[in-house]
Amino acid sequence: MSRQMKRLTAPRSWPIPRKTKHWIVHPSPGPHSIEMSMPVLVVVRDMLHLCDTAVEARHVLSTGDVLIDGRIVKDRKFPVGLMDIVSIPKLNQHYRMLLDQRGKFELVKIPQGKEQWKLCRIESKTTVRNAKTQIGLHDGRSILVDSDKYKTGDVLKIEVPTQKILDTYRLTKGSTAMIISGAHAGKMAIIEDYIVTRTPGPNVVKFKDGTSTVNENVFVVGSKAPEIELPEARVI
Repeated sequence: MSRQMKRLTAPRSWPIPRKTKHWIVHPSPGPHSIEMSMPVLVVVRDMLHLCDTAVEARHVLSTGDVLIDGRIVKDRKFPVGLMDIVSIPKLNQHYRMLLDQRGKFELVKIPQGKEQWKLCRIESKTTVRNAKTQIGLHDGRSILVDSDKYKTGDVLKIEVPTQKILDTYRLTKGSTAMIISGAHAGKMAIIEDYIVTRTPGPNVVKFKDGTSTVNENVFVVGSKAPEIELPEARVI
């Protein structure tokens, strides 16, 4: 894998100007894929506008003033992905990384107190020693639980950085979900039906507005209403 990245070939979800400069920081391997994350240096410089240059952004990070999910991050290439919490304690500012209606990343400002939790989708389940269940989440986390009630596709509301489970939102009829990939990326919709195919193909989620997509493109954000602040609609 190349350690360099051209702006023109950066993922389309990155809200950056493409032709101002030739190169941009390549995110390091981490909890998110390259398509679903941005390096923290680019977040600090191009999204938060805390500085104007990469050198200044490195200095901001080196001071320990930037927290991701409640932990100090100094690695300029650290990938910041969907639902991650970006905090600047000195400025008393907290943001959640989401997708806007154009399918591009957007930092949505959140009120004091809501930076203490985040939403994580369950990607896998494994039975381990002592009959415990290990669940793998979309941001690379693993949590051991005693119960087998959690299902892949469900979303956990967890406290950060402790990983204490606060609530669960099911991938089921009536839940509110965000589409995170495909032609409708960034769109919010209410689930009408969840179809388990019982074949090698992916399961399908149908929405009340008539659209549908595969289950891996769906991220539940609330049981009846969104638990998170949503990006503002933009006039295109």
